[in-house]
Parts: sequence; structure tokens; C-alpha cells
Amino acid sequence: MMEKIWHKSYDEQVPRSIPYRDQTVYQLFQDSVDKNPQGIATLFFGAKIRYRELGNRVDRFASALASMGIGKGDRVALVLPNIPAYPIAHLAVLKLGGILVPTNPLYVERELQYQLCDSGAETVVILDQLYPRLKSVREKTPVKRVILARIQDFLPRILAFLYGLKHKSEFDPAREEGVHEYRHLMGKSFPMAPAAKISPQDTAIFLYTGGTTGVSKGAVLTHRNLVVNACQTREWLWDMEDRKEVLLCVLPFFHSYGMTTGMHLAIVSQSTMLLLPRFELADVMKQIKKHKPTIFCAVPALYNTISRYPGISGSDVASIRLCISGGAALPAEVQKKFESLTGGKLVEGYGLSETSPVALVNPTHGHRKSGTIGVPVSDTEAAVVDPESKEPLEPGQVGELAIKGPQVMKGYWEKPEETRQVLDQGWLYTGDMAVMDEEGFFSIVDRKKDVIISAGMNIYPRELEEVLHQHPSIVEAAVVGISSAVRGEVPKAFIVVEEGQELSKQEVVQFCQDKLSKYKIPKRIEFIEELPKSALGKVLKRVLRES
Repeated sequence: MMEKIWHKSYDEQVPRSIPYRDQTVYQLFQDSVDKNPQGIATLFFGAKIRYRELGNRVDRFASALASMGIGKGDRVALVLPNIPAYPIAHLAVLKLGGILVPTNPLYVERELQYQLCDSGAETVVILDQLYPRLKSVREKTPVKRVILARIQDFLPRILAFLYGLKHKSEFDPAREEGVHEYRHLMGKSFPMAPAAKISPQDTAIFLYTGGTTGVSKGAVLTHRNLVVNACQTREWLWDMEDRKEVLLCVLPFFHSYGMTTGMHLAIVSQSTMLLLPRFELADVMKQIKKHKPTIFCAVPALYNTISRYPGISGSDVASIRLCISGGAALPAEVQKKFESLTGGKLVEGYGLSETSPVALVNPTHGHRKSGTIGVPVSDTEAAVVDPESKEPLEPGQVGELAIKGPQVMKGYWEKPEETRQVLDQGWLYTGDMAVMDEEGFFSIVDRKKDVIISAGMNIYPRELEEVLHQHPSIVEAAVVGISSAVRGEVPKAFIVVEEGQELSKQEVVQFCQDKLSKYKIPKRIEFIEELPKSALGKVLKRVLRES
């Protein structure tokens, strides 16, 4: 790769260009199984699965899927938290040449239905406790078969027994047409399914995102995109020791950030995934103390929360050596406090679902700049361009951030116009407004799009506004992101109520509860007489943010 201004700021151990493996994700995983068969692949509340055993489970599950007719190009949705079933299903689908559709387990019925219909997923692997949500909309989707995974299937025996007593299922899956249980499938014998004959250029996953327009769409990523980004991340964290690291995987795998910096980074380095199905601070602290994770990629809110844990001492988290923060701006105070506690390195980076997602990161040990998103990783270019002409701007000028590299998506699933708007000659136009300094460090200044990033999760104001407009007493509504010390940003709704009607904040929240995931429901609500508008009638959200 040609020398770029930012290369001077790289840690000297990080290459400008990487000789990538010409492999699929499954082949990358199989390499790790062959090289480190006895290494611990997953840790789940004390239950260990070694790489050889994980490989066996992936092969058995792939064979079960193949027996149902699932093969190359078939879409399989995963509605799972971070439990061992996730990497097993993820890798099994990719072995068969299928296309993954990671789905947020927090989705309510309307959101779940949209993603299943848009992707064309005919198979769903879902946590048993979430099945009633799917069942209520299944007839409106293409779904033909459902596989239920239970948390207790992966816990140590005593914990599994206690968990089963506490979380008894309210339905009998045997009576549901087309519904199978993961544990029963894994206990059967199926002909061994061979790995599909596919190319690294073939599609591996639809990662749903708001992109630059706020309309949810699937970013189409290839096996090469995913393998490349795992390798880029591994090389950036140059002092990782293969086979020896323990990655704290609390960021959900359905999110591109958690998938790459958790699951795929562990696989490429033959390391251990310490799995946590959700962020419960007491559980997280207990797991850190017991299993001593060394690498932790998360959003600022999680670092902040851990740093503020009552009675925490440096010895509690001293095992954590390397951290990347993404999903929202990393406050300097949070960075300083977490590093002083752990003695490790916490650096800020930037990525998008469209870039698999890692694109820019601050150097981990050398020259870094607080308040910036760092510099482009190996084999990656970035530029600040005029939002209209797309011409490059000089350092210090604010414009749209554009990214080019082997981790950039093919496009959006069945949305050619939206794809044309953001991709041109290999460049992805992110919609984020940025500035580059004289050393090649980039900073996000503002967002051209109105996406709210709350604790690393994207919230699209347009979706919330459409829900609010369904209320009979609401005439107009606009949603913006406002600053939050804990979550980075939270949604605030400005509402105009129909004349003569009365509406309380609690009634608005209750109205949203069965239409939006909990994290999307407006955290602040303000009733106003009218929304500020431009001469063209466009709502001036800038004015609302400043009010």
C-alpha cells in the first residue's frame, strides 16, 4: 500500500499491508481447530468447550441443518444472546454456504417481522424464551423452520438444573409445526455435511443497519470482508499472544462490533471467548475476577459503568490489557479512569456495519490522540470530502468521512439506489461529518444522518417518530439525541398534542412499549406547541437539540 500520512503514527509492529488468507470464515475457524484443538474456545459460567469439541459441535449442527435442506444462499436468522449456541450456529451456517441474518434478541414483534421478511430468512435459530414473540408473527414471514436453543443446554450440570427450575417453558415445542429443539437435533445422527464449495467473495451475512438514510437495510458482507477485518484487528492489537488470550464477550454477537472484535478475533487468534448473555454488572465483575479476561472491546458506557462499580480495586480488573472503545465518543475522563484501574490500554476507534466494522483506531501503545477516532487500519484509506462534490478537502476542513478498504461491504441487500448513494469506485461515504488533522488522525464532528447512538446501539429517529405518529392524540413528533453521561446519547421526543386533548409522558411511554425495544423508547419527553421548521417545512432538529 502507498505510504499515507497516518502510517507515520502506526505502532512500528503494525504492517501497512497484510497478506490475507484466501479463506472463508469456516476455513479460518477450521485452521484454529487444527492448530489449537485442546485450547479453550468458549467459557460460559464455568462450562468449557475446547476448539476440537467446538468444531465437532459445529459440524454436527451443520449436518442437522443440511438434513433440513439448508444450503448455499439460504438465509438463517440468529435470535440469540451470547451463549455457545451462537458461535456454533454462526459457523455451521457459514460452513454450508448459507447467509447469516443476525437479529437483535430485544426486537419486538414488529421489528422481528420486518427483518425476517426483508431478508427472506426461512430458518430461525432462537432462544426458547423468545419464541412466543416469533410465534405471534411467524405466519406473516417466510419462516418455515425454527430451532430453539436453551441457556441451560450449555451450563454446568448444577447450574443447568437450577436454571431450568427457575425458567420453566410455558409451551411444548413438540406440538409446534416446524419447531425443533437444538439439544434434540444434536443428539441425533445425521450424515456428515461437507463444507460448501464457495468462494471468499461469496456473501456471508446480512448485517442490518440504518446506513445513511435511517431506513433499516441489510449490509451485504462477504467471507473475505469478515476474514480481512478479523486479521486487521488482530494485527492492530499486535501484542496479543495467540492461544493465550481470554476475550470478554459481552458486546452482542448480533452486532458487527461484537461479532468481529469478540467472536472472529478470538477465532483468528485461537483464543478463548468468555461469553456473557447480557450486561449484568455483578455477573460481569464476577466473571472478570474468576476468569481474568485480557482483552475487552466495548462501548464507553460499559467502561464507565465498570469503573464506577462500588468497591472496585485495580486488582479486580488488572488482567485486562487491551481495549478498543467504539460505538460512541469516548470521554477522556472515562479513558483515563479505566486505564488507571486496569493498567491496560484503552483506545478509541470507529467502524460501521458497512465496514465489517473496524475501519479506524488509535494506536494501542504509541502515538494516540484522545478525542479522535484514530487513523485508518492496515490496507484502509480514509478521506474527508465535500458532501456534495465528493472532492477531497484539506486537513482541518470539515466534510464527509469516506472509507475505502477490503472490509467495505458489497452493498445493501436488494436496495440498489441506496447502494449507489453510498458506494462509488470502492469508496464508502459514511454520512458522518469529520475532520482530519496534519498527522492523519480523524475526528467525528457531527452526523449528517440523525442516528442516535445509545450505549453502542443505533436508534433511528424516523422509526420512533413513525410510532409516535400512530397515537391518535399526537399531531406532530420529532426525536433527537441528547447527551447522556451513562449511555452517550438517549432519544428525546418533542411532541405536539392535538388541541383539546391531554397526554402524559407515562401514556406516551406505555404506548411505545409494545412497538419499540426498550432501549429505543424515548428517555426524555417534552410537549411543545409547535415544532420549529424551515421555510420548506423541514423540522429544524438542530434547534430542538439546542433548546
